[in-house]
Amino acid sequence: MTTGGLVLIDSIVWASASVVIGFVCAKLPAARFRRDGWLTSIRSFEREGRIYERLRVRSWKDSLPDGGQVFGSQSKRQLPDAPDRDLSGFAIETRRAEVVHWLLVAVAPIFVLWNPPGLFVAMVAFAVVANVPCIVIQRYNRARIDRIQRRRSRRCEPARPVDGQDRVAQHLRLRRARPLRRGRMAR
Repeated sequence: MTTGGLVLIDSIVWASASVVIGFVCAKLPAARFRRDGWLTSIRSFEREGRIYERLRVRSWKDSLPDGGQVFGSQSKRQLPDAPDRDLSGFAIETRRAEVVHWLLVAVAPIFVLWNPPGLFVAMVAFAVVANVPCIVIQRYNRARIDRIQRRRSRRCEPARPVDGQDRVAQHLRLRRARPLRRGRMAR
């Protein structure tokens, strides 16, 4: 078979794999993506996502397509400026998208079955170039979500009682720890 014919077959396989993997992952229940697994957990070398800021992710992340909406998932273009449950839902979608892109990278070895070595290397390179930036964006966004949620929980966390402290002092500390509602003044 000619190189052009092989490239056509490769293109069809990539498109089919993308659609099938994207569709299947979109149909999986959100509960499967509620927590980080070994693949999706943010590692210490990522420094809470700050390593991606050195790669200037903010400047190029919006130039990549967001395929999540194709299958009915939430857009991952920007963080919702809403309560924690919306951030948690956004984190679920970033995990789902990250898994999709890891699975697409994992498809690359099958191209060795019908491609000559040079074209196989090109297919592996394509898998990396097409999916790693998307994985980086998902990890960057999820690390940002984790930082925001940790900051919010520290702000709203009630103070712990200290031995020998009277109830009035405990009550006052708890009152200060509660977040203010919009339109209300602190007493």
